[in-house]
Amino acid sequence: MAGVALLARDLGLDVSGSDVKIYPPMSTQLMQQGIALSEGYDPAQLEPKPDLVVIGNALSRGNPMVESVLDLGLPYTSGAQWLADHVLLGRWVMAVAGTHGKTTTASMLAWILEFADRHPGFLIGGIPENFGVSARLGDVPGSTSPGPRGKRDRPAGDLHGRTNPGAHAKSPFFVIEADEYDTAFFDKRSKFVHYRPRTAVLNNLEYDHADIFPDLAAIKLQFHHFIRTVPRSALVIVNGADKHLADVLATGCWAPVEKFNDPSGWRAQRLEPDGSRFQVWFKNEDQGDVTWPLIGDHNISNALAAIAAAHHVGVSAASAVAALAEFRNVKRRLEVRGCVQGVTVYDDFAHHPTAIATTLAALRARVGNARIVAVLESRSNTMRLGVHRDSLAASLSRADRVLLLRPKGINWNMERVTAALDSRGSTHDSVKAILDTLGQELRFTDHVLIMSNGGFENIHARLLEQLQTSGTLRAGGPRS
Repeated sequence: MAGVALLARDLGLDVSGSDVKIYPPMSTQLMQQGIALSEGYDPAQLEPKPDLVVIGNALSRGNPMVESVLDLGLPYTSGAQWLADHVLLGRWVMAVAGTHGKTTTASMLAWILEFADRHPGFLIGGIPENFGVSARLGDVPGSTSPGPRGKRDRPAGDLHGRTNPGAHAKSPFFVIEADEYDTAFFDKRSKFVHYRPRTAVLNNLEYDHADIFPDLAAIKLQFHHFIRTVPRSALVIVNGADKHLADVLATGCWAPVEKFNDPSGWRAQRLEPDGSRFQVWFKNEDQGDVTWPLIGDHNISNALAAIAAAHHVGVSAASAVAALAEFRNVKRRLEVRGCVQGVTVYDDFAHHPTAIATTLAALRARVGNARIVAVLESRSNTMRLGVHRDSLAASLSRADRVLLLRPKGINWNMERVTAALDSRGSTHDSVKAILDTLGQELRFTDHVLIMSNGGFENIHARLLEQLQTSGTLRAGGPRS
């Protein structure tokens, strides 16, 4: 929704918005861009009456502003529908879907296109460091046919159905993170069915969003609906190693399919154990090596998807490889928030066992035998419902110490997780209790990985400040 606000502002509209528990980096971005924010949902914020209210999918009936919008008869729409009507119409939409990696892959793709002078628009659910904002309109399509030149590099046709690539003074491309979560209280379809991509990326598929999907089959059905919106002249780029995506394609696909993590398409070979260097292959032809600041097999997979998507619109693999060497990741993706007294503090958005496990695996490959202290806020609706309680301990197994925050109102026993971690795990009822424990236990050279899809009561800054004012830490060492 913050990105939608930026796009609306860039279209020349007066934009304001409201939310609860507004926290960085999105709150900071909006304030820096001059968009007025209000805390809470007071109907008085609807004065003077807006021309249009864009309602996010976190709001439902009973919300004071929602009820006021309905009572006053104000025009309203969803964020996804507003994008379809005002931003995506007439653009070459490149949509990145999947349970994991959407934000990072979309950011990589936007940067590869930018590096190759395609100047895309984008809407991403995080802030890519290469751009500093989560959304921009990009260059709008001109009257001439845009696009890439080249033999295999040419897209199937431009936005108007022409096949002559012509000059590419302006870019039609728009990269969007395509979420399977529902659209709004009045539209229970997944958001991504509104986007109608010409390049569709399917990263992976697992069970998530237990608050709206009863089982994995329900999510597969939504992905099938997404595939139904992809025209036959487009391209579907699929993780060939994901069996659930194979099931989705088996229910029907009308566009050509290209795979990554698959010998028939794009694949990678790690050249460094932590994934900071890897070789890219396409149909058994070497496309070059990537050396970059990111780590982890999950990011290599994300990179392959982004390279394949960019290739579809005419960007060579060599150009994409060069671009990724300058990719600076996304805020809150294994982001180093500071290093004090030899303790490195990371911020990561992981909130699903698979994402937790892959993040820890990447960090372990980078730091070797140094101690990793994992701090997790089980904040997502799926986590709070306890859907992943049986797989959570295993996902945290690479950490030497685990501290879990027990959310208020949680209805399952988190001690089941800490018990499975033996003496390495503990559960805490407040952020202060976690900080007190860290103050007693942290050692010089420790790595503290803090994971949450929310603000976590600013724990990262509070911990760094605590380390600044504390006495000298005892010597660290290898894993015990």
